[in-house]
Amino acid sequence: MTGGAGFLGRCVVEKLQARGATDVGVPRSEDYDLTHLAHIRRMYADMRPDVVIHLAAVVGGIGANRLHPGEFFYKNLVMGTQLIEEGRLRGIDKFVAVGTICAYPKFTPVPFKEDDLWSGYPEETNAPYGLAKKMMLVQSQAYRQEYGFNSIFLLPVNLYGPGDNFDPQTSHVIPALIKKCLDALDADSRSITCWGTGEVSREFLYVEDAAEAILLATERYDGPEPVNVGAGFEITIKDLAEKIAALTGFSGTICWDTSQPDGQPRRCLDTSRAKELFSFEAYTSLDDGLRKTVEAYRRRRAH
Repeated sequence: MTGGAGFLGRCVVEKLQARGATDVGVPRSEDYDLTHLAHIRRMYADMRPDVVIHLAAVVGGIGANRLHPGEFFYKNLVMGTQLIEEGRLRGIDKFVAVGTICAYPKFTPVPFKEDDLWSGYPEETNAPYGLAKKMMLVQSQAYRQEYGFNSIFLLPVNLYGPGDNFDPQTSHVIPALIKKCLDALDADSRSITCWGTGEVSREFLYVEDAAEAILLATERYDGPEPVNVGAGFEITIKDLAEKIAALTGFSGTICWDTSQPDGQPRRCLDTSRAKELFSFEAYTSLDDGLRKTVEAYRRRRAH
């Protein structure tokens, strides 16, 4: 499992082990640079996998995507392309390609349906990343058609939960807001500043739910069609910020820096295909998930 030591990967590994899996290989970045073909070949030779779950990615929020569009495009593209090709050459049983909600067009009708995936260009700030990951879908379908290679493609929505990335340079919106609120409390500040207008909407999936979805798809789904993985709701960033402020105990002013981009106008998935094909439904409410995430980060800051 690539990315098995990361935020989502750790949850997937734990759930695999709980299911009785005893031989879960997790290539570490210090041992295998998966942007280099020689390292990918050595990883396959060392681990000899039957199934590959590809979670590794170079990721970040809007700021990181704007600073590193070339890096995000190249590294994500080359990892996916070469891992799938080498998996095919070695005759693995299954490749599980985990994409991103950023692959969808900027103005996709809500809720996003998988059939709308090619109806336009992605939102500009994260298009290079989204398109690089989306190429795994093209490759998976082409390889299935020509070689009978069993590769599936999943489209998870924005993830969050304990163990998330709280680095302000690269974090996504939920950990960024939690950190801003707690930093403000520590500094006795009466305001925080957030990017954009706060009027755009997002959907969020708790990391343990996402891990369960990936394993259900690995166990039960062997088709060519892309599948959304989400919770099936949307919330504006303004409402999200107010929820997080309340959960952290921050009662100051939330200011909006409208000189900064909002990103995609709305995000909300149609999750019916995942339910139909491999019986996945999200089971953690946003309020419960946010509370667990805030509590975990408080404990982390205390140490």
